[in-house]
Amino acid sequence: MRNNLDNELKAIHVEIIKMGTLIEKTIEETIQALTTQDKALAKRIVEGDDRFDNMMLDIENKCIYLIATQQPLATDLRKIFSIVKIVTDLERIADHCSDISKLTLDLADESYVKPLIDIPKMAKQVKEMVRMTIDCYIDLDMEKSRVVCANDDIVDKFFYLIKNDLELVMKQKPDEIKQCMDFLMIAKYLERMADHATNVAEWVIYSVEGVRINGNE
Repeated sequence: MRNNLDNELKAIHVEIIKMGTLIEKTIEETIQALTTQDKALAKRIVEGDDRFDNMMLDIENKCIYLIATQQPLATDLRKIFSIVKIVTDLERIADHCSDISKLTLDLADESYVKPLIDIPKMAKQVKEMVRMTIDCYIDLDMEKSRVVCANDDIVDKFFYLIKNDLELVMKQKPDEIKQCMDFLMIAKYLERMADHATNVAEWVIYSVEGVRINGNE
């Protein structure tokens, strides 16, 4: 029974890595669609969101099955609980990629009020955080997990920089308020994606050390 549990956990481990890698790619494609106003790519991202929902549900069901049939020890239960939380946060990141892509479709036929500079930089930081969280999960790297939590502050600073910049544009160009609000929502989705990446890093720490921290403070 112990061998069955270990093998099942290893299989789930591979699925989480696959999910995280796909989400990392989706973040890149999401910002590519936004910056190039690529409607076809944005539409594919929106339509592809269901695969992440299905991946999450599949992993959750496998975790429930393990608990019901494999008599996991306390340390195993902590690991399984952390896995359920991790895939939930990963799925939320994918949701926000879809949210941004829907706004990209709304904006696709408009001339942007200004060149996109800080939003792609912010997205690059978020993508790096997601990449690092997957590395943390693979290697059970506590030091890198804490770096991810610290890097959330960088994304927060980008959000406030973009927010202040858009407020200035709205004052100068009141006819562009709708577009500015859409870009503000995009920045907010990116900020939430970083929060979810931070959550993943926290759950990695919990799975190893049994200690819950709040990296978003």
